[in-house]
Amino acid sequence: MLRVPLRALVLALVAMALACPAAAEAVFPKGLQIGLTPTGDLTPNPQLNGFTDPDRKVAVVIAQFPAAAYPELEKSMFDKPPGVTDIHRETFPFASGVGYLMSGHGSDNGQPFTRWLMLARAAVGDSSFSAVVTVTVPDAARSAYPDDAIRKMLGSVTFRKPPLAEQLALMPFKLNELAGFHVVQVLPVGAVVLTEGKSEDIRGQPYVVVSIARGDADQPQDRARFARDLLSSLPLKDLTVKSAEDMRIDGRPGFEIRAEASQQDGAPVSLVQWVRFNGSSFTRIVAVSHRDQWEAMFNRFRSIRDGVELRR
Repeated sequence: MLRVPLRALVLALVAMALACPAAAEAVFPKGLQIGLTPTGDLTPNPQLNGFTDPDRKVAVVIAQFPAAAYPELEKSMFDKPPGVTDIHRETFPFASGVGYLMSGHGSDNGQPFTRWLMLARAAVGDSSFSAVVTVTVPDAARSAYPDDAIRKMLGSVTFRKPPLAEQLALMPFKLNELAGFHVVQVLPVGAVVLTEGKSEDIRGQPYVVVSIARGDADQPQDRARFARDLLSSLPLKDLTVKSAEDMRIDGRPGFEIRAEASQQDGAPVSLVQWVRFNGSSFTRIVAVSHRDQWEAMFNRFRSIRDGVELRR
């Protein structure tokens, strides 16, 4: 048996590594958990949640759905898309797993195109979601974006836990004061979760949830009902309101409710909910702590509330 000296083998492996070009890193559109290595002249397009080549009218659109949506999305892969012919479906291995790939031909305003649609499950840490990546290439651009290049690009699809700073920058509000708390989660519904610790498990530690949503209560008498309806949606037991009053929050009409409740494990908690009415939307701040920490926590909760600023 031929024996190769260890040093020679190492040098050979290093030389091979230097001779091979490094694989391009995946690019993640800002705030998204789904990324890929774009081909050709595709560049990130934040308005599309994906990538575009404007000159050739090539587009890659990335969409993220809840994990529970996967069965319905999978079912839709076997429906016939309107206006698309020569449909081909296949199981498709990619960088982070195995998904489904559907391709076909269609026409838009008389301009023929080829479209690929990739569906995949994703799991990042403790979170999971469904990913859909759609690529549209006009026939006039097929020489610059051949099938092999598109398949290679889709094969590079991968997932990440996006940096909190990126996610926060996409929120319709800013948090100017954290009062010693940490942001542990940013939810796509427009909510931010803060705790004293870095764990995403909010049980057993003080936490604050800041969110914004569409809706308003025009009349003062409607605001109490509006705020109480919101409070009833909290995942707490034995909820008892201790006080409720109109107030101004950052110069806008608002409503405060203080209450006591029990967590699902029975632990007694105190909480406050502030609702600030912005016109066509409302900002909601819910702050919860163990009952014996309440006095020490309330002023910190109020500091976080006063530091919430809507983006203009």
